[in-house]
Amino acid sequence: MDAPNPAPHAPATATDRAHGHGVAYALIAVFVGALAFGGWGLWRVFAPVQGDPRALLRTQQARIGELEQRVATLARSDQISRDANRDLQGTLAERDEEIAGLRSDVAFYERFVGSTAQRRGLNVHELHLQRQTGQAWHFTATLTQNLNRGAINRGGLTLSLEGSRNGRMQKLDWTQLRQQPSPPALEYSFKYFQQVEGDILIPPGLQPVRLVARLQPQGGAVVEQSFTWAEATARPGQGGP
Repeated sequence: MDAPNPAPHAPATATDRAHGHGVAYALIAVFVGALAFGGWGLWRVFAPVQGDPRALLRTQQARIGELEQRVATLARSDQISRDANRDLQGTLAERDEEIAGLRSDVAFYERFVGSTAQRRGLNVHELHLQRQTGQAWHFTATLTQNLNRGAINRGGLTLSLEGSRNGRMQKLDWTQLRQQPSPPALEYSFKYFQQVEGDILIPPGLQPVRLVARLQPQGGAVVEQSFTWAEATARPGQGGP
């Protein structure tokens, strides 16, 4: 017996088509909503919203870097200012010292050549010693005269030293101070004043007490003047004859 033929499908109605479209729209809406929600979540995660600790951290790090740069710049400026101020103070000190020296020179010239200056013959106005290396000392003797104005004074200068060693007084002459055989006197030649310089050697263990400057002019009497060791070694402006 032949099987009966299946019944044919009924044609789709308008209602059925509308229902299918609604389902599709619903699925699309759900998909779009999911995408929107995911995008919102990503934006919440990575967007620099107010109160985000990571954004605040980046901001603070940038601020710290800016402040550190400003501090470094200010520190350099301060160091430059300090260096400039130190150089200025040194320059001012040098100028003050130079002015003091010039004032001293002016006072010396006024006393020496002024209208009220006391007339004096050949003499050692000042004797100053400065220590060098070892037992060596450098001396500067200022020789003056204003009695015979215009006359040339020529001659030689020598020194001798009195000191104490082991409680006994000793005297060293020019030869011993120079430690040379028959050393010549230091020559001078001037009208009003001149500085004569030289070096002497003081033996170790000797305690200097007094220096004697001896001037031997050409055709005149010997002039001797003594200076205590403290006077001769005092810094300029801190005492002297």
